[in-house]
Amino acid sequence: MYQHLKIIHMNLYFFAICLYFGLSTFSFQARSQSVEKTQLTLSNDSLSLSLVLQRVIQSHPSVKEAEEAINGADAKVGLAKSGYLPNVNFTASYVRLGPTATFDIPQLGTFQLYPNDNYNAALNYEQTLYDFGKTARGVNYAKEGKTLTTQNIDMVKQKLTLISVNIFYALVLQQEAIRIMDVQLKTLHDQLEFIEKQKATGSATQHEILRTKVQISTNESQKIDLLTTQKILRSNLSSLMGTTENTNINVKLDLSVTQPQITNDSLVSYALNHRIEMIMAKERETAAGLQHMMVKAQNNPVLDVFASGGWKNGYIPDLKVPMANYSVGVGLKVPILNGNRVKNNLLQTQSFINNSTFETEMTRRNISTEVFENEAKLIASKQKIAQSELQLSQAEDSYALANISYKTGGITNFELLDEEASVTASRLLLLRSKIEYILNVYKLNIALGNKMY
Repeated sequence: MYQHLKIIHMNLYFFAICLYFGLSTFSFQARSQSVEKTQLTLSNDSLSLSLVLQRVIQSHPSVKEAEEAINGADAKVGLAKSGYLPNVNFTASYVRLGPTATFDIPQLGTFQLYPNDNYNAALNYEQTLYDFGKTARGVNYAKEGKTLTTQNIDMVKQKLTLISVNIFYALVLQQEAIRIMDVQLKTLHDQLEFIEKQKATGSATQHEILRTKVQISTNESQKIDLLTTQKILRSNLSSLMGTTENTNINVKLDLSVTQPQITNDSLVSYALNHRIEMIMAKERETAAGLQHMMVKAQNNPVLDVFASGGWKNGYIPDLKVPMANYSVGVGLKVPILNGNRVKNNLLQTQSFINNSTFETEMTRRNISTEVFENEAKLIASKQKIAQSELQLSQAEDSYALANISYKTGGITNFELLDEEASVTASRLLLLRSKIEYILNVYKLNIALGNKMY
């Protein structure tokens, strides 16, 4: 009698459990990344997906962390460029010597070669004139590192977008499931009241009353599970947005989505040209090559100039009087033997080049597989919508006929409730199919490299 009602109740309960465990990975990642909270004031109105994504991108610490990494990359570029700049330092020293060398010259006296107390103060300057590309290659490598750091920000934002979209629409469906459960509980309470009145006239039995009460108790227990899952999803979403985790968040039922305007036969090539992962993989190849060239330049000579000027004592004829002095020169440093350090470093960087090439190929294959998979899921979810719409139409027609039969006494009110439950189940299934379609559109767009934030 209540078979379809029971099916709906079990479907709602099963969906809540699957929803919780299916999104546990995303929610855990979101919580683990939320090191700090940015307090945002939320209105009592339902939140749209665009507003959720905006707040997640603006406040999430993983985005700020990725942006802060650019400062570190700038510092590395500046450090590499320091090879073009001079080194200037000031030195001062005092040395007490003893014994000191002396010699006698007849009729002239005794002479001391250097004083016991030696003072020296000097300003020193050193500048590389030419290092045969050593500094330039280091600068290019540091700039490539900054490029990778900048691109990493887009990748972090894309991942956060996918997590937020999954939680958002899971909360949408959860809200609808709770609303349906409330409607069913009201229907069952009305039915219980009707049966109790019938029992008073002898038209119903105590067994029917008890069975209805058991069903009400079962639904209320399942509603607790639905509300618990909703609370967890709200907590995850508020954590992503940087609000307090007990914020009573409601989300809007928005089924609009932008489909990728690309022909099926060019999806993979489009993705390989636009996915940030593929772009970064190629940049890593470039970075590995620059690192190899930078290590190779370690064997290059270095030509520099130096100058020093200051005061020190120890000059004849008065050893104790400090005098101004200077020195200027040019130096050339040519590496000859370095214990095979450069050779082994070159072998290591060549291995980095090979590994980055393999990584690029793996990324290409993974992207191709991901595009094919999401395209297939999108097509399947679109077909499910058509099937669910047909099922809902049939359920509504069946309910309309059942309503006519009930008015003419052809069926009981339990059978009418059975038909009504079928309509409710079909509507929930249609909504679930539409949400799956929306999620697959987002996943395909992200798989293609389209920015969704």
